[in-house]
Amino acid sequence: MSEAELKRTPLHAAHVRAGARMVPFGGWDMPVQYTGLLKEHHAVREGVGVFDVSHMGEFRVRGPGALDFLQRATTNDVSKLKPGRAQYGLLPNDRGGLIDDLYVYMVAEQEYLIVVNAGNIERDFAHLQTLARDFDVTFVDESALWGLLAVQGPQAEATLQPHVNVDLSAKKKNAFFPATLFDLDVFMARTGYTGEDGFEVFVKTDEAEVVWDKLLTLGVVPAGLGARDTLRLEAGFPLYGHEFSDDTHPLSSGYGWAVKDKAFHGREHILDRATPERLIGLTLDKVPPREGYPVLLNGEVVGRVTSGTTSPTLKRPIAMALVRADAAEADAYEVEVRGKTHPATRAPLPFYKR
Repeated sequence: MSEAELKRTPLHAAHVRAGARMVPFGGWDMPVQYTGLLKEHHAVREGVGVFDVSHMGEFRVRGPGALDFLQRATTNDVSKLKPGRAQYGLLPNDRGGLIDDLYVYMVAEQEYLIVVNAGNIERDFAHLQTLARDFDVTFVDESALWGLLAVQGPQAEATLQPHVNVDLSAKKKNAFFPATLFDLDVFMARTGYTGEDGFEVFVKTDEAEVVWDKLLTLGVVPAGLGARDTLRLEAGFPLYGHEFSDDTHPLSSGYGWAVKDKAFHGREHILDRATPERLIGLTLDKVPPREGYPVLLNGEVVGRVTSGTTSPTLKRPIAMALVRADAAEADAYEVEVRGKTHPATRAPLPFYKR
């Protein structure tokens, strides 16, 4: 895809103004870093940072069949949601893999907002639209209507509170609520993808830059895709295209808690089938492993690295890897890096938890 064909979020001009290094990501022209990955990473771990996640997709579901539709389409039990609450779930395909992972926000009775990954918007919508035909719902792609900012870090609540009209301390994890922020009507959710406390702010597209600029005026550090990846890897969060794919069994990921025993699409290929792989954590002494590097046990290749980096917080190489289920209980492995094997120790996930 050429640069001219890449899509732009409503904050694109703000990123360019801030001197961000822009890269293609999921069909979008996105900031990978501003002043440096490490500075942005530590700002989120120790203070507060903001990410532009406007490239993600938002779908609206309304109607008397909305709950039954979502119960059919996703793996989690959406009936447990109440208005003003959000829930993580998986979107299975019809052969035991995953189309995407997602968040479902319950707006009101018979009304939900779904947030999906940027690179999967078109096919997620096509898949869900097909399933929706069997239910009494309206299903609309609202992705072009929303800017989405993720304000993350231990100082997120204290930074936002003076500028919002609700008591943020009363909003627990996965809360979803309307608010006035900087005199603008927004929706906020106490959710995120960094392992830190924080809020995601849904704002009208043409008002996103106002919120972004005001946050930066307050000293909130802009953070790019690079920091988002190191933060989410330390927190053990899967990323579609790495830990999840069309061929990844949902129960391999460690997110089996989001797969309930109910009548969802593709159930027979997931709950009635043995799990072929398991996701494990690895630490290495020196060499940072990268996606695709082979994982060996007793000299035999038993899996592959799905994500790897040098952890800015732990200051050592870490990785997540999918390995054969029958080889997933070992304590010591090896990772092949450019033809040479290096010792790797199994580590519990997440690597970092506040």
